[in-house]
Amino acid sequence: MATKRSQPLQRKPRADAERNRDRILEVAKDAFTEFGAETSLDDIAKRAGVGAGTLYRHFPSREALIEAVYRTEVEKLAAAERSFAETMTPIQALRAWMILFVDYIAAKKIIAPVLNTLLGGASKVFESTHEKIWKAIRSLVKRAIKSGDIRKDLDPLDLLRALIGVSNVASTPDWQQSARRLVDILITGSRPVK
Repeated sequence: MATKRSQPLQRKPRADAERNRDRILEVAKDAFTEFGAETSLDDIAKRAGVGAGTLYRHFPSREALIEAVYRTEVEKLAAAERSFAETMTPIQALRAWMILFVDYIAAKKIIAPVLNTLLGGASKVFESTHEKIWKAIRSLVKRAIKSGDIRKDLDPLDLLRALIGVSNVASTPDWQQSARRLVDILITGSRPVK
């Protein structure tokens, strides 16, 4: 009697392996943002408190690590929208998310050139994550309009464009602090006219 070969079961990663992966991603984002995309992967492993083998087991190449950092940042934005909406007033949630978006742009500025070298280029990676960002800001703006915190004619895309524009003129080391101040100006300018 012939036996059917079964597929090996996919096991869930061990908790310590998942913690290591998360820690590597966190340290890598900080290192790439501070020192650039060419930061030594061995230094990232050391800072994360893992061996180089552990880093390469999770991320076999620099490009794989950079792409994972980018995707993780987008996931954080999506998750933050939900969390902020549950725990903050509509205007506070929108402001907090916009400040988080400034940090995301900082990481993306470093990561984008490397993503462009990937097969399919950055556009493929960006396309797959664009909808999550758009959905998050659209939901936050809709909620703030409904509460009366911001004007009814505000287009969420306008806020996104303004944030990206502010971030694209990053010529000084303190541009992120300036961008965060500009978030408050954007929020103030979005209030209903009395």
